[in-house]
Amino acid sequence: MINDDPLSTGTIDTKPLPEETTPLPQRLTEGDGLGLCQAVLFDLDGTIADTAPDLVAAVNKMRHDRGLEMRPLETLRPYASAGARGLLGGAFEIGPEHHDFAAMRDEFLANYEADLCIETTLFPGIAEILDQLDARGVRWGIVTNKATRFAAPLVGLLGLDTRAGCLVCGDTTPHSKPHPAPLLHAAELLDVAPERIVYVGDDLRDVQAGFAAGMITVAAAYGYCGDDIPPRRWHANHVVDSTEELQHLLRDIA
Repeated sequence: MINDDPLSTGTIDTKPLPEETTPLPQRLTEGDGLGLCQAVLFDLDGTIADTAPDLVAAVNKMRHDRGLEMRPLETLRPYASAGARGLLGGAFEIGPEHHDFAAMRDEFLANYEADLCIETTLFPGIAEILDQLDARGVRWGIVTNKATRFAAPLVGLLGLDTRAGCLVCGDTTPHSKPHPAPLLHAAELLDVAPERIVYVGDDLRDVQAGFAAGMITVAAAYGYCGDDIPPRRWHANHVVDSTEELQHLLRDIA
């Protein structure tokens, strides 16, 4: 499986998921509360942070440098969850098989690293959710496919580095999402059983990884979500269309 979350390590994980952890079909339990859960894990891009403006700026700089018109943020925004591969595809209609792809990917990553947190912000309502979790003593952390070289400084710039109970990146474990390894590693760091953890993410891979890890999954339909399968067909335990809905859903965790 290609590790293609935003700014992932860019490696290819050729090891299949064990048969017993096949991520779909997920169990449909949208009516269930989360009263037995003890911790929350979040994806980063498109779930906690709206990173699309800076990701799109990085690829638009490439178009500008080539004398091309820059493409609107809203046109490229859905590609943000697919990282360099998605944004280069959206901006230049090329894929990994193109002979210039590797060099253009490196150029894109350099552009992004130089301006990592210019327009990036927490999604409206996320700060309040994290404040409430902290006030209740609920442990929370971040699990992303973003490589550490990008994720760690970004989390710091967002002021979350001293608050998150863990940060697991795309190169922290041998596998990236949708493999469960990153989430299971995060559970160990939080010292909470996986079945007592909620994982929130805006990509099908997040739901697949959460299911494979035995966690309760929440699809953040307010995020980027891509253009393929709509969130309500991911078979997550819960789907939220806004951070307000997410806040309401997480109210039972203590």
